[in-house]
Amino acid sequence: MSKAFVRESDEDSDDDVGNAPPSAPVKNYITPRGHEALQNELRELVRVERPKIVETVTWAASNGDRSENGDYLYGKKRLREIDRRIRHLNKRIEMAVVVDPRQQKNREQVFFGARVTYANAAGVERTVRIVGIDEADMERDQVSWIAPISKALLKARIGDEVDLRTPNGVERIEVIAIDYPSE
Repeated sequence: MSKAFVRESDEDSDDDVGNAPPSAPVKNYITPRGHEALQNELRELVRVERPKIVETVTWAASNGDRSENGDYLYGKKRLREIDRRIRHLNKRIEMAVVVDPRQQKNREQVFFGARVTYANAAGVERTVRIVGIDEADMERDQVSWIAPISKALLKARIGDEVDLRTPNGVERIEVIAIDYPSE
């Protein structure tokens, strides 16, 4: 059988980054900054990274035997990774619905883009910002709009107590502050 019809390994699969899980939302809500970041990454991959690797692979292929040519083999693998990421970014950008938090008229409630400070029953305060799936970053206290904490906080007002479903059970949290920061 030809190698063209055999998958060498599972890491060559296109399924891991391009296809969303069945429960994932169809729309990709994202802030203007997040949308710009996706576009910049795509532009960098297409205009800089990929051409460099293609040049390396072309040079390595011209050296003869490709079966033990590290530059060629690594380059082809890297090209597959870049192409997979490009397809993923194109899908995410195509599905993107840019929501500018600065345009939010009802600033009394928690909606997409809000920075929310809340406290748990022990009085421990935490601040998170509700952002798009592609922007979520716990180190910067940015949580996806589909995260359990976001779902619990959405539409809440200052002083509201909401139930947060955690693996350890339901935890009651109180909304202390709501802010819509400029990007």
